[in-house]
Amino acid sequence: MKTENYREKLERFQERLGIRFGNLELLECAFTHPSYAYEHFGGKGDNQRLEFLGDAVLGLAVADYLYHHYPQYPEGRLTKIRAAVVCEQTLAKVAQSLGIGDFLRLGKGEELTGGRERSSNLAEAFEALAGAIFLDRGWEKTRQFLHCLLKEEIEDCASGGGADYKTLLQEFVQGIGKEKLSYVILSESGPDHDKRFVAGVVWKNRLLGRGEGRSKKEAEQQAAREALEKLKNSQLCD
Repeated sequence: MKTENYREKLERFQERLGIRFGNLELLECAFTHPSYAYEHFGGKGDNQRLEFLGDAVLGLAVADYLYHHYPQYPEGRLTKIRAAVVCEQTLAKVAQSLGIGDFLRLGKGEELTGGRERSSNLAEAFEALAGAIFLDRGWEKTRQFLHCLLKEEIEDCASGGGADYKTLLQEFVQGIGKEKLSYVILSESGPDHDKRFVAGVVWKNRLLGRGEGRSKKEAEQQAAREALEKLKNSQLCD
């Protein structure tokens, strides 16, 4: 990908966002996967530090929206809703809606193995984008942008109280039989500061669902969500 052509693509992306960067290098960095940085820059200049910052910015923006729009909700419920919004699955969905996958700079191996559609890459790039906007345009512009972009996701989660899929799955299977659910960590990867977990939920000696997340808890929630959908749409419970 030539620098000139890529920058032209980023110009179009800025028009889509409705945000003009003063420092376009921040936007480039936000979309630079570690694999690309390793191949082209000796491992420097990837989006991991921006992702770290953007994670905090997103959490604050969602908390700010919830605090002002849902004064009747207690702290515990607000925490669950925020966690449901600022999770890999939701952020990847928002990233897809923006077409972020088209702008990712990936190493050859990551490109060949479907890295542009991988949920973890999309979610991390969106977090990095939030961090880049914050650094370039400041908090108020970032807050407005994220509130507008995430409003539907926040309100969907708020209307459900921040779905606790482990509890919902437990309640569902209790209505079917006495067999207990169990959760297992199938794999973990990444450095200590950026661990990724894959969890599975087992029922009647069957692996009903798998889920991935940055914590064991998030991975288990996503596994429970997949299992619940399978049980509701299949005959496994017969």
